[in-house]
Amino acid sequence: MKKAEVVFIPFPAPSHLVSTLEFAKLLINHDNRLRITILIMKFPHFTETDVYIKSLPISDSLNFINLPECSLPPNTNPRSAFGALFEAQKPHVRQAVSDLTTGEQHGPIAALVVDMFCTSMIDIAKEFSLPTLVFFTSGVASLGLNLYFHTLRERDNVGPTQLQQQAELAIPTFANLVPSTSLPGSVLSKESESFFMNNVGGLKNADGIIVNSFEELESHAVHSFSSHPELSSLPIIYPIGPILAPEPKTKSIVEPDDIIKWLDDQPPSSVVFFCFGTRGSFDEDQVKEIAHAIENSGARFVWSLRKPQPKGAMAPPTDYSLSDLSLVLPEGFLDRTRGVGRVIGWAPQTQILAHPATGGFVSHCGWNSTLESIYFGVPIATWPLFAEQQTNAFQLVVELKAAVEIALDYRVEFNEGPNYLLTADKIESGIRSVLDNDEVRKNVKEISEKSKTTLLEGGSSYTYLGRLIDYIMNQV
Repeated sequence: MKKAEVVFIPFPAPSHLVSTLEFAKLLINHDNRLRITILIMKFPHFTETDVYIKSLPISDSLNFINLPECSLPPNTNPRSAFGALFEAQKPHVRQAVSDLTTGEQHGPIAALVVDMFCTSMIDIAKEFSLPTLVFFTSGVASLGLNLYFHTLRERDNVGPTQLQQQAELAIPTFANLVPSTSLPGSVLSKESESFFMNNVGGLKNADGIIVNSFEELESHAVHSFSSHPELSSLPIIYPIGPILAPEPKTKSIVEPDDIIKWLDDQPPSSVVFFCFGTRGSFDEDQVKEIAHAIENSGARFVWSLRKPQPKGAMAPPTDYSLSDLSLVLPEGFLDRTRGVGRVIGWAPQTQILAHPATGGFVSHCGWNSTLESIYFGVPIATWPLFAEQQTNAFQLVVELKAAVEIALDYRVEFNEGPNYLLTADKIESGIRSVLDNDEVRKNVKEISEKSKTTLLEGGSSYTYLGRLIDYIMNQV
């Protein structure tokens, strides 16, 4: 029997690509009637995704097509770069879909699944009369926020200036009023407005939105999609998470095995892990404040410290050499903390979060890191940087009571520095709190248990996944 073909168009950044491909694996492992073809767009400076793609097994059910690479002008703002990349790739995507439609060796195409940033590709699905599903790699509350603000802009002409003038806003997917300082940069920035309106407008044109989250985590947000008049007429949502990324094989200043061996010698829940995602880094002044905070707290620690790129560069941070590390850290820091902590470059994040010695996570609150921390039952101390991370931080601290606050409104814009310097005393307070706050630790443990059962039979994500597959099979 020929399988029903589902074509995936992921966004080529690691934080999106990996969870999308893990979702593809989840689908084909759940139902052997499906075959998935993934169209891989190459993006300048995202070379780390190649390693992961090469590690995936190609099978009868999982196939990859590498689209031709498109170059972009240097120093392009990321958001305009994304738009330019997708426009340049549209003819290649159209050709690939056409070839799959006319090829006789595969079954019929049942649907296109496009990343949340690739909604302009819905136009191609319409050309071939194919249904489109969007894979949303953040949470349900964040999805609702985007859709709601798109409606406000379109219907009531409420733009970035008006939003910034309001201290707090009522948003259907949040139970509490949300401070304007915790809104994502995409809704606050005039420079992002065109990208935001086009992209979120595309979300509204989808036939359904698949979300990497689960109802037990975001029950208020999920229910608001069926109960709130601003959201109930929008595309159906399928919260099918948590989809967690496996660890890629990457080298660091300190080999991952050394870190795990060091953690093996530490008491349970005693180590604070500092890690800020694939694109997180700090200037020298902020690094020194973190170092003073760590030293003053006396806490055991693992610190993933990355070297920033020059302003305007789109490449991700790199690892410091050992000689460079001593220049950026306070003099003598590495010697004074040798017994209680380790400074590393790239970190095997899921291995560290899964380790019993890890008791807290100072995090940028990217959604993948948030899900991993919840899954492994490790409380977060919030330090958002960009994208929707400020909103995630607010949700974790205020809505879910699953994190402590270092900052909710810290923000880094492309080509600019951060909006302020976080001082050592504020960071130290967060370090102590993430280890000592018993209520938060208890809440995280409870949600962690639910995250491990939701994709098993009887769990909400298992049910939504079944409904999603039924929808796909009904399109054939």
